[in-house]
Amino acid sequence: MLAPDQMSDTTAGVTVAKAPEDLHRISDHGCGGVVWHRQPLVGFQSWIDAVDPDNLPSGRLLLRPDAVRDAMTMLCDAAQTPVGPQRMRLIDDIAALADIFGDVMQTHFLRLRLAKITRNACRKFHVDAITARLICTYRGPGTQYGVSHDATDPKRVFTTPTGSTIVLRGSRWLENPISGLLHRSPPIEGTGQTRLVLVLDPVLDEGEVS
Repeated sequence: MLAPDQMSDTTAGVTVAKAPEDLHRISDHGCGGVVWHRQPLVGFQSWIDAVDPDNLPSGRLLLRPDAVRDAMTMLCDAAQTPVGPQRMRLIDDIAALADIFGDVMQTHFLRLRLAKITRNACRKFHVDAITARLICTYRGPGTQYGVSHDATDPKRVFTTPTGSTIVLRGSRWLENPISGLLHRSPPIEGTGQTRLVLVLDPVLDEGEVS
């Protein structure tokens, strides 16, 4: 198994964002992904790492970006996520990312998936069959990625830092030549870890929401 670099790098086809507006660079020619390095707010990471997995919110929703805050509040209520300032930070952050990504992709609707992961999910390197996707891992190791042009695993594998955001082009993003950027979920089965992962996909066909 490849030993992944623990920090993201400026590998071919990947842009490093310094501010949320830099996520728009996913549209730059030859860009396969954008990583936005973010430091968790003081106290947040230790809080979410300590929450009982049974009380972590999860769900799949199709909604407008401006409805995400209320929806996340309901998911947290349903999971009995501990009430307090750190829970509000989680809700506010997910709502903010939805607003940012909705603007980047110029879409009025998003598919939101917030997942608790304890197994090896999507452990093979791949490209998603979508236009683009935003992923943020709030707990546990982040998304792994690397470049390959010959249908083999990347020779260098990078790990998105926990709490940072990565936007990845999918196979439906029409540009040639493609960047060759592949990604996967980090293998964690047997480690006892629980990941909490946010995935946002744009809904670009209004017929999908009818």
